[in-house]
Amino acid sequence: MQPTAIIYGSSLGNTRFVAEKLHERLSNADLFAAGVITSEQIDNYTNLILGSSTWGVGLLQEDFETFVELLAQKDLSGKTIAMFGLGDQQNYPDTFCDGLGKLHEMLLHTGAQFIGQWPAEEYDFTSSKGLEGDSLTGLALDEDNEPDLTDYRLDKWVELIMPKL
Repeated sequence: MQPTAIIYGSSLGNTRFVAEKLHERLSNADLFAAGVITSEQIDNYTNLILGSSTWGVGLLQEDFETFVELLAQKDLSGKTIAMFGLGDQQNYPDTFCDGLGKLHEMLLHTGAQFIGQWPAEEYDFTSSKGLEGDSLTGLALDEDNEPDLTDYRLDKWVELIMPKL
């Protein structure tokens, strides 16, 4: 596995909790909160695994918003990005995991390769900016309504992305 950073933004702790679970599965990766990693540190990693929740009506977590603005200014050619997002498909079915789509849109021009798209069929939502065709641009997790599926989804997602890291 090439040098890998798991970078998350978390206000209430759910995204940090999931990032820590992911770190257990990818123990060679380094784990950072979005509010503390520097631009210079990012340069040391070939793979970036980005995790953010979606707040309210399609907003990124506050620390992550600032981090992604910094990241979007960099040339990420030669880097691989995988994303995971937390959302609430029951209370916010019209903006479920919109953060995934927002991240993808903000970083698409950076030259990075995106991996880790995830099938949307097992979710119950009406709209998401993270939806492209039949897949989400990253792993969607719903800790509010389906916490019992998080470990299963993380395991399957890690199997999907590991060969490309």
